[in-house]
Amino acid sequence: MTDDPEAPVVDAPAREETTVWPSRTPDPAERQLLQGPNARRHELRQAARIFVECLRGFRALHFVGPCVTVFGSARFDPTHPYYVLGQELGKELAHLGVTVMTGGGPGLMEAANRGARTAGGRSVGCNIKLPKEQQPNPYLDRMVEFRYFFVRKLMLVKYSYAFVALPGGFGTLDEIFETLVLIQTGKVRSFPVVLLGVAFWTPLIDLLRERLLSAGTIDPADVDRLTLLDSPSEAAAFIREVALRDLGFSYEERARPRWYLGER
Repeated sequence: MTDDPEAPVVDAPAREETTVWPSRTPDPAERQLLQGPNARRHELRQAARIFVECLRGFRALHFVGPCVTVFGSARFDPTHPYYVLGQELGKELAHLGVTVMTGGGPGLMEAANRGARTAGGRSVGCNIKLPKEQQPNPYLDRMVEFRYFFVRKLMLVKYSYAFVALPGGFGTLDEIFETLVLIQTGKVRSFPVVLLGVAFWTPLIDLLRERLLSAGTIDPADVDRLTLLDSPSEAAAFIREVALRDLGFSYEERARPRWYLGER
């Protein structure tokens, strides 16, 4: 990265990643939920646990204000150019006046939260509870921890006016495409979805156009839902324009928390 925020971001050089991220995270309770039918009593307990986790997330995040969710890999350390890119994005979003929401973990999630915190903005994280691998990063004003990935993804979508994907792996792709499916099917409004890092994401766009679009499995409008950019400042400006023009984005203050409802 250069000191010029408008300078194009070059593709990161090949290098060994230093943050360890597990290939699997065994959780006996979650495995049992997903492996098929269980005893009725057990299924009822699981349903109650999921309900409580959803309610806890709703209560914790109801007052965080309008958010932009940032997806990205947990595997890049602070010396990597993508981490610097994530910090710049967090700063630009903070200057926009929105709350930066991430998965709350290390790597590029930490970078976005760190940038927002450095710029004086609000920074929140929806951390996933794993047996021993993931710890929430230290740049969060508020953190909610979840057992279930699907509940965590619900929270990352529910409170956001836009989504930005930094370079990432399976988890980032999962989050991108689940968000796109919700937009495509009208389950949520047509929120901006930005892929930040042209060199990294161009092969994905090529795959969508050359394979899926040519085979008729998606429409041209589906590809156009993705906006490919290199500059964090351009990403923030694009989000501001679309949110203000089309989505009724507002900094209007919401109702105040009520202590007797467990809100704060």
